[in-house]
Amino acid sequence: MTERKAALPDGGAGTRNNRRALGTHYEELAAGYLRGKGLRILVRNFRTRFGEIDLIAEDAGTLVFVEVKYRSSTGKGAPEEAVGREKQAVIRKQACAYLASKGLNDLTPCRFDVIAVLGDRIRWIRNAF
Repeated sequence: MTERKAALPDGGAGTRNNRRALGTHYEELAAGYLRGKGLRILVRNFRTRFGEIDLIAEDAGTLVFVEVKYRSSTGKGAPEEAVGREKQAVIRKQACAYLASKGLNDLTPCRFDVIAVLGDRIRWIRNAF
């Protein structure tokens, strides 16, 4: 797990559009952070009827499916706590759909990471689930 400070966007998250913009901001921040750690970002916001994976990256031959979670404080828990069993199941389904779309199988090296942003701090949790 690694940590660093995050730059905060301007404005608040009062409406749905602002929440989406805030989410996009932190996904971009996470992508830049991971690139800085040597990962190659392959896909942003991979969507199917099952849901969405925020980022798909490659790390030394391993596919990395990344969920980005932001919280301004721990009032509602830590960001990574929002990636519960149901969300993990959705991400796993998405990962299978991505592998199938690329002609890959379950022997492809993969892992599931979380980028947790709390206030102005970024934590990268490898092999989160």
